[in-house]
Amino acid sequence: MLIAKNLPQYSHYENIAGVDEAGRGPLAGPVVIAAVILASEIIGLNDSKKLSEKKRELLFEQIIQKAKAYKIVIVPPKIIDEMNILQATLWGMEEAVLNLPITADFSLIDGNKIPKRLAENADAIIKGDGKIASIAAASILAKVTRDRIMIKLHKEFPHYNFLSNKGYPTKEHLAAIRTHGITIHHRKSYKPVQQYTFDF
Repeated sequence: MLIAKNLPQYSHYENIAGVDEAGRGPLAGPVVIAAVILASEIIGLNDSKKLSEKKRELLFEQIIQKAKAYKIVIVPPKIIDEMNILQATLWGMEEAVLNLPITADFSLIDGNKIPKRLAENADAIIKGDGKIASIAAASILAKVTRDRIMIKLHKEFPHYNFLSNKGYPTKEHLAAIRTHGITIHHRKSYKPVQQYTFDF
């Protein structure tokens, strides 16, 4: 798949931030948002979900080393429960872009919604992580960061097998919740979790 550095209509901007998230659907763990301004081409960028774990890890390191600027924001379950997942994600996108070490002239956001604080200088691009290099890079930073967090949580709470399910509502994960209850890392506002009280 050909991933454009930027679409032609944005060519007059010098510093364009690609923005994407990982982890809106899971029952446990944070949602992670990344913003990336690329300086040069990085071969192999694509939607993180279409890449192998090994490829994502390799690209993660390349992006960190070669990007002109990047910012990763981790929004914990407590904030997700307070704001709801959509608002928490939009807030995280704002924080990622506005706290880049280099000011972004414009932002290209994966999806169909633009956060309010970015609205004047941003466009939303559906499936942008498969179209725009900077969004693909952001999707990789967000995905790898979140996966690493869930691997650490697996060591602390092995019953839930976060190593495999990364917090998503698999049959195994739901069965573990029924047996062991929930942890402080579960999202209490999500329906499959709401009926359980904290055991940890």
